[in-house]
Amino acid sequence: MRYGEALDFLFSQLPMFQRVGAAAYKPGLENTLKLCDWLGNPERKLRTVHIAGTNGKGSVSHLIASALQEAGYKTGLYTSPHLTDFRERIRINGEMISEGAVLSFVEKFQSWRTKDFNPSFFELTMAMAFRYFEAECADIAVIETGMGGRLDSTNVIIPELSVITNVSLDHQQFLGNTIEAIAAEKAGIIKPGVPVVLGKMRREAQEVMQQKAKECGSEVILSDEPVVEAPPSPLYGSFQEENRRTAYTALLSLQKVSWQIDEESIRKGFLNVKRNTGLRGRWEVLDEKPLIIADVGHNEDGIRAVVNELKKLPYRHLHIVFGVVADKDLQAIFRLLPTSARYYFCKPDVPRGRDVLELHKEAIQAGFSGEAYPSVAAAFASAREAATEEDIVYVGGSFFVVAEVL
Repeated sequence: MRYGEALDFLFSQLPMFQRVGAAAYKPGLENTLKLCDWLGNPERKLRTVHIAGTNGKGSVSHLIASALQEAGYKTGLYTSPHLTDFRERIRINGEMISEGAVLSFVEKFQSWRTKDFNPSFFELTMAMAFRYFEAECADIAVIETGMGGRLDSTNVIIPELSVITNVSLDHQQFLGNTIEAIAAEKAGIIKPGVPVVLGKMRREAQEVMQQKAKECGSEVILSDEPVVEAPPSPLYGSFQEENRRTAYTALLSLQKVSWQIDEESIRKGFLNVKRNTGLRGRWEVLDEKPLIIADVGHNEDGIRAVVNELKKLPYRHLHIVFGVVADKDLQAIFRLLPTSARYYFCKPDVPRGRDVLELHKEAIQAGFSGEAYPSVAAAFASAREAATEEDIVYVGGSFFVVAEVL
């Protein structure tokens, strides 16, 4: 088997939720536990930090990992989804897992599995990460949840620290239709006796978290009490300020449980986060004239944060390359987007992508102006061609739209 064939197996036979949606969603930990048992339970041998939340958990994961790396620890980092390369999901000190390690894992799994055992893409990838981090003797691994928390495949670890960034409405068909219901799912990563850092979140979500922590006998540390001045980072936007505070609070909490992380390591970690961990797609500037910005914010709170930042910038015209996946609440997102912009509607090249003609029709009915394009590439090319040096081009609406442009 070649590496490309191993990827085909992962993507085709074990479709991931991010691409196909509900068909790939397999709630519960049974498959992950079976995979871990086959591997000799590497998750029990790892020291970890576990991170959940609706928005910001990726940035917080990368900031924490970068600071740990600067402090001299061999640091694993597991995140999802990836932008351009599957191996982005599994890194040690910023270096992606090797193609050989991916290939070896898939070959071993294929020779071991039975006909009636078909774990999801996410379950298999999580097990691959656990095995890789153990084999490479990582000192600590920062583990980001996929969707939710309680039934997420990552929720088989007993971490040094749990971190929950925030809670907002997203994936309601799986996690619940209220803030309280979604908070209960994300609070599922809180473990007995393990301290939990809570980022800034709505009162009703925080109350759910604190009740769960009380039941578990877990200390609660709030990122905004007292308000701390976190070190700067190149991650731009007011929404990143809270991510920095949450990550900084988490690192100070790790200090209390025996991790040697000095202020200089945190400062350097935050400043060097992109170089150390390969983080991309967060208010990423792709060009200066015209200013082209790509951001992976894709739900109501994420889009609101991006739009608020765009309002602060001077420009003559705003061009928005925009596509979404099928399960998003379009009307809620439309209420946030500026009607004065020129839109270039497109469908990300995944089965879960929203049909561009339907998206265009609904947008026009909602008062937006723009055209539908046959691909993300065509939409982006048209926006670049139309924009002058005094304009801004914003690329967003979906992780996958940004990925295709990158």
